[in-house]
Amino acid sequence: MSNGSPVGAALEPLLTRYAAWMGLDEAQVLTDRDEDPEQIRAIQIVLRLEKGDPPSWQAALALAATGCAALCTDPRAEPGGEWFDAVSAYSQGHIRKVTRRARGAQWEATADLPGLTLTEGDTQVRVLVPSLVTALDKRVSKLQVGGTDMPIDDDPIVVSGPRGRADEPIAGAATPLREGGSPLLTVHVPADGPAAAMTAGKLMAQTGHAGMIAAALLAASDAPALAAWREAGCPSRVLRTPSAAWQQLLTDVADPAAGWRDHRLLAVRDAGFTEVAPGTVTVVARFSTGAT
Repeated sequence: MSNGSPVGAALEPLLTRYAAWMGLDEAQVLTDRDEDPEQIRAIQIVLRLEKGDPPSWQAALALAATGCAALCTDPRAEPGGEWFDAVSAYSQGHIRKVTRRARGAQWEATADLPGLTLTEGDTQVRVLVPSLVTALDKRVSKLQVGGTDMPIDDDPIVVSGPRGRADEPIAGAATPLREGGSPLLTVHVPADGPAAAMTAGKLMAQTGHAGMIAAALLAASDAPALAAWREAGCPSRVLRTPSAAWQQLLTDVADPAAGWRDHRLLAVRDAGFTEVAPGTVTVVARFSTGAT
């Protein structure tokens, strides 16, 4: 990479694609999303959803962002690492993510698959190393995609995940909102309008995209900040953002290069296969040096 750092090197192909994707009109989005079914790769995000014991909506969305960033910047995803080829190949195409739910024996059965498991309180999320969808492990393919709704809790927390190499499930380190502190990704989701009706599973995929894109942008523009973020466990939080503030964020990130350069903002734009129209901006995220 241009900054000489191996951290995030597997994400380099994503940089060009991000800028191009943000500039497509709706018709071009529809054309661009076509892909050879045999070459479709995805990160599978598994949410533990036990009967009668719903996880935290806030924690689930934030852990998806943290987990995807942590997986892609893990030492095993660096050149020569066991995950590098998988993450690099995935970054060259559509960065699809699929959220699935698991409980009981289903959850335990996926514990030894390559990836990271993050825990915050009663909420557990497993982010698996990307793979071809046609070669998906049967323990994952049989997990249901729907039914991921849960009550929305409006008390944002900062969650973090594995520091450095994480071979075992790692408990997150939630903290109340505070001034200063670790580098932080704040992921804004719309509180109003059609996009606000997205299911939790869909939103987890979107916040996961945000974490991954943030890591890619930092790898190219600010290697020390990426290293500090990784060492802190890629902390993130989710904020439900009212219409006026959301529209301002969309304005600030309309030019993706300027949005990142001037505001450390990035956007996630959906292909429109499910729930939202093609080209919809689903989340906007801001990277900062602390919870401000």
